[in-house]
Amino acid sequence: MTNATLNSKWTGKPSWAVLALLALLLTVSSGGLSALQPEGLLPKKVVKALLANAKTPQDHLKLARHFAAKAAQHEAEAKEHEVLAAEYRRRPTIHETKHPMSPQTAAHCDYYAEHCRKAAAELRSLAAAHDEMAGKGSR
Repeated sequence: MTNATLNSKWTGKPSWAVLALLALLLTVSSGGLSALQPEGLLPKKVVKALLANAKTPQDHLKLARHFAAKAAQHEAEAKEHEVLAAEYRRRPTIHETKHPMSPQTAAHCDYYAEHCRKAAAELRSLAAAHDEMAGKGSR
């Protein structure tokens, strides 16, 4: 590939859409938009304590809500990375050829979106298991 070919693909300036989306991602991941946090999330210490000592239906319901909320977070991250992947495909950067799978590539975003979807599925099955435990414990 010649310099002319590289320069025609990448101007050295990321698009405004990518910059705006990255700013939004940083804001959300830093907790700046806490209103977007799913309901039911518990602090790590509480989750660990409940996992070790859950006995009542209420304990299992708390865990079920927590795991469902975590699944929703992972689904949201997957959607965000799908949007990023589409933008990187629309406007490829030099990273696509020079640094495949770097965070500035569509392939990386596709991989991370798939990872998030798998994690969400696992978390949903944990939520379902705790829902079932809550049902059996209350009967």
